[in-house]
Amino acid sequence: MTVAIRRLACLGECMIELRERPDGLLARGFGGDTLNTAVYLARLGVAVDYVTALGDDPHSEEMLRAWEGEGVGTGHVARVPGAVPGLYLIQTDPRGERRFSYWRDSAPVRRLFDLPGTPDIEAALAAADPLYLSGITLSLFPGAARERLFVALEAARARGSRVVFDSNFRPRGWPDREEARAAYARALALSHTVLAGVEDFELLEGEGSPEALIGRLRAAGVAEAVVKLAEPGAIAVTPERAVAVPVTEHVTPVDTTAAGDSFAAAYLAARLSGAAPEAAVLAGHRLAGIVVRHPGAIIPREAMPANLTPSPPAPETP
Repeated sequence: MTVAIRRLACLGECMIELRERPDGLLARGFGGDTLNTAVYLARLGVAVDYVTALGDDPHSEEMLRAWEGEGVGTGHVARVPGAVPGLYLIQTDPRGERRFSYWRDSAPVRRLFDLPGTPDIEAALAAADPLYLSGITLSLFPGAARERLFVALEAARARGSRVVFDSNFRPRGWPDREEARAAYARALALSHTVLAGVEDFELLEGEGSPEALIGRLRAAGVAEAVVKLAEPGAIAVTPERAVAVPVTEHVTPVDTTAAGDSFAAAYLAARLSGAAPEAAVLAGHRLAGIVVRHPGAIIPREAMPANLTPSPPAPETP
């Protein structure tokens, strides 16, 4: 991954977040996997746009204002009159593991590739570098809409942009495994960088061993990957080598929501600043370890660590 970028864009869905507190009351916020990554990227100093669709209701306006307050670009957010965002509920067990319930079937983002402004969205995606999306993003757009997304990804790659794909597989978002497998295969073939969870591919394909996953990513032509393990740790993968990068600090989680999303943000921010893949994985581990100590997807700004992203190496003296 080179240092020079045009402007990073994250594609996906943001929903109203309801978090169940220990007393049974609900706290309201907002979140969504790629939106969480966009917010953390912006906090880490990366110029980032969020590409999605919202309604024209007060909650959609509140989301836009919040993203702008975080420094996330909103110039490529389509608006759908009469629509409202989706909603999800987080419940956590005593170990901090979360359970999600969703109400999102009619969310406006599902119409993103069938709107009068769709050509502008497609042009923005093709011009982004890098362009970040997830398996959840793929599940939002069935049929012809997903085909238009893939055409936009092909246009981005043709322009030299890097597509970054996070595997993030949620079975309930897909009508069947075969459709999901076909979409993932196509996404992998178009991706420069992949953040691949062994648990995602175990659910998707019944085979999630790190060795098999590394082989598949290399066979697909992926230039750079992070294989996230079931136990704490990850493997930084390039065509030449695969290096295990363990977690250096084990924490007791309060809420694991957005652990992977924040990891992705820290990894990308570090790589874009010139850090080596192994150092970028360590940055991902560190931010994720902080995020899981807080409830909800987006932690308070004051909880963000300082000097998370490694500085680029100093130039050699002639």
